[in-house]
Amino acid sequence: MVALAYLLLVRLIALLGKGRSVRQLELENAVLRHQLQVLRRTVRRPELRDRDRAFLAAASRALSRDRWASFMVTPRTLLRWHRELVRRKWTHPHRGPGRPALDPEVAELIVRLGRENPRRGCIRIQGELRKLGIRVGASTIRRILRRRGLGPAPRRAGPTWSEFLRQQARGVLACDFFTVETAFLKTPYVLFFIDLSTRRVHIAGATTRPNWVWVTQQARNLAMVGTLDGRFLIRDRDTKFSGPFDEVFRTEGVAVVKTPVQAATANAVAERWVGTVRGECLDHILILGRRHLERVLTIYGPLQSGEAAPGTGPRSTGPPDPLGGDPRDGDPPARPT
Repeated sequence: MVALAYLLLVRLIALLGKGRSVRQLELENAVLRHQLQVLRRTVRRPELRDRDRAFLAAASRALSRDRWASFMVTPRTLLRWHRELVRRKWTHPHRGPGRPALDPEVAELIVRLGRENPRRGCIRIQGELRKLGIRVGASTIRRILRRRGLGPAPRRAGPTWSEFLRQQARGVLACDFFTVETAFLKTPYVLFFIDLSTRRVHIAGATTRPNWVWVTQQARNLAMVGTLDGRFLIRDRDTKFSGPFDEVFRTEGVAVVKTPVQAATANAVAERWVGTVRGECLDHILILGRRHLERVLTIYGPLQSGEAAPGTGPRSTGPPDPLGGDPRDGDPPARPT
């Protein structure tokens, strides 16, 4: 039955298509209208550009209303497009009252000048901006600083704890011990001093029998070298730091500051360096003896602080042998003469 209906439809279309070109044109219009109906069922909403809308609006004025069914849009849509065109024609650019908004980059620059220069007021910041060719009123600068929580210059909040401690770090030394387990299960103790401002580390020495006599002697050696460039020394309350040890520093004009009991964070810079030297160096090397440990730390200390390590300068023939020394008693190996 479906095949018969289709055969009849083919014969009917063939009869309508024969003859003059007008019938061919009418058949082509029928095909296009049918395709348009198919598109309307499949496409939800076509995306039209402004020129498409202008053409359809102009064509709607030329075609009669009984032929508006050929459009993809409804007459209400065409009228709405025309109203939008009229509205755009009579809409003039409008700017709100008052001055134009300040450039966000200029506002960030004002905030940066206020934070980095807490003693400079709005007038001085205005002067610095004029040097850069930026003209901003003092009241605008004051309003921007207040919006970011920065008050007037004389009563502006002081530095943070990090800034205060960084400024006070110059001239402050810290010392501490840490232990290392060798390949033969010996435990040497390493005494080091660190400058809090430059993070420069001085390895005083290593020993398996740390006592107050050895520690005091290392302090004297440090004073003779002239490395004590500071005003304060931070140390913990270990019994190895005795009275003679503190007296060596007092004679050099360095005040000794003891940390509270069981407060490792009071000497945080030294504790942090211990963690760094373990994670970057000692955990990856099998230490054989005391002399081997001193040699490794002597090389690592300047490298960690960005300096040239001993034996690696331009006049050096090569880096020192980190395995130098007998693994059991720490004596250096015999070299040929």
